[in-house]
Amino acid sequence: MDGSFEACWEAARWLRAQFREPPRVALVCGSGLGALAEELTDPVTIDYRDIPHFPRSTVQGHAGRLVVGRLGSAPCAVLQGRFHLYEGHAPSQVVIPVRTMALLGVHTLVLTNAAGSLRPELGPGHLLVIRDHIDLPGLAGRSPLVGPNDERFGTRFPAMTDAYDPALRRLALALAPKELRARSGVYVGVGGPSYETPAECRYLRRAGAHAVGMSTVSEAAAARHLGLRVLGLSLITNSAPADSDDEDDEEGGDVTGGGAGPGAGHEEVLAAAQEGARHLRALLAALAPRLDEPGRHAPLRDVIAAAAAGGVTSSSSSG
Repeated sequence: MDGSFEACWEAARWLRAQFREPPRVALVCGSGLGALAEELTDPVTIDYRDIPHFPRSTVQGHAGRLVVGRLGSAPCAVLQGRFHLYEGHAPSQVVIPVRTMALLGVHTLVLTNAAGSLRPELGPGHLLVIRDHIDLPGLAGRSPLVGPNDERFGTRFPAMTDAYDPALRRLALALAPKELRARSGVYVGVGGPSYETPAECRYLRRAGAHAVGMSTVSEAAAARHLGLRVLGLSLITNSAPADSDDEDDEEGGDVTGGGAGPGAGHEEVLAAAQEGARHLRALLAALAPRLDEPGRHAPLRDVIAAAAAGGVTSSSSSG
């Protein structure tokens, strides 16, 4: 089980036979956000375990299902659950669903997650529309793009400037229900599964991050490698632990932090995500007409046509 072109093509080919119309938009649901699939009409549901080469979802709050239907007028796939590095998956396995969606003809990817706030002005129930990210696993060499590059997926050195589509970000901010108190900011992805210490939260704040989580960044990197348009939405479910710097305490300085008291556990995160999901559903319903604009083509359409016509041949380079 890997994230190779051959594996993802086999998964896409199998999926294409399961529904009448391939998706053009895909949505990845974060912890507790699987109810977003309820926005689809005429849904067809497929368990991950039935899809060739898909890993198994092992985390509570991730159902492990693919639901395909229509979001407004857009043919859409909703992935109820994702894969994480902390489950023991290789980085290339984490992005198998993203690569498979691209090979089905998807052109726009919406990544959602449940995240912890690193800023006092960003509280539980608020929405961070991701402007940029800090990929700590990727910076440490655990990127899904490490290894020989398959040029059918994309270039050896993809640019990450405007990794999150500016037009979609502005649209999401304009259409977000007022209850979400939406704002843009920087998401930082960490490896997990332990939650962050107060010292780590202080470090991440000083690095410029607004929210922290254990997903999304690998998928965003793979999506941009594929040429997909990306929108990132972080539903804030908890505040990071208060920051008590011993040196500040000894000197009588201020104690600052992204929240008060101990951080929430996974059950609290799921409960908060489920509460906020109804407002996210309203946002997605409002966004739907703009996610699949007329004339927008799948970035891998030529690769898909070639693979369908002539089979799959290797096309990799190490740079």
